[in-house]
Amino acid sequence: MDNTDLAIIKILQEDASIPFTEIARRLKISESTVRKRIEKLIREGVIKRFTIAIDPSKIGLNTVAIVGIDVEPSKLLEVSQKLCEFAETRYVATSTGDHMIMTEIWARDTKDLAKIISEKIGIIDGVKKVCPAIILERMKE
Repeated sequence: MDNTDLAIIKILQEDASIPFTEIARRLKISESTVRKRIEKLIREGVIKRFTIAIDPSKIGLNTVAIVGIDVEPSKLLEVSQKLCEFAETRYVATSTGDHMIMTEIWARDTKDLAKIISEKIGIIDGVKKVCPAIILERMKE
């Protein structure tokens, strides 16, 4: 990993759809160099996937919450895997912080969020406590 790789990654983080020729032009290197370096970054697992960023409100999901979940320690992985199955969960991670699991949930509104928490998350075997925090404004992604 050198400065050229880091520069390529930075450009792709801003716009993953940018053509290799444009990356090459910006960095003053050949398109084939860009292509080979990106292929290597993918092969080595540095770049895991190319994706898009969505504004949830533009698709009718007006409530976004970060939800901390406490579980019975023996059920940590089982509960985490179950949370990954829900379409509403956009992110799931185990944590050493205030909560054992942190997740981001996208919902239509607060009523929908409450339903997801009570009827999907709260009933999972091993869940002890669910602590939602509604995001007012995302400052950085």
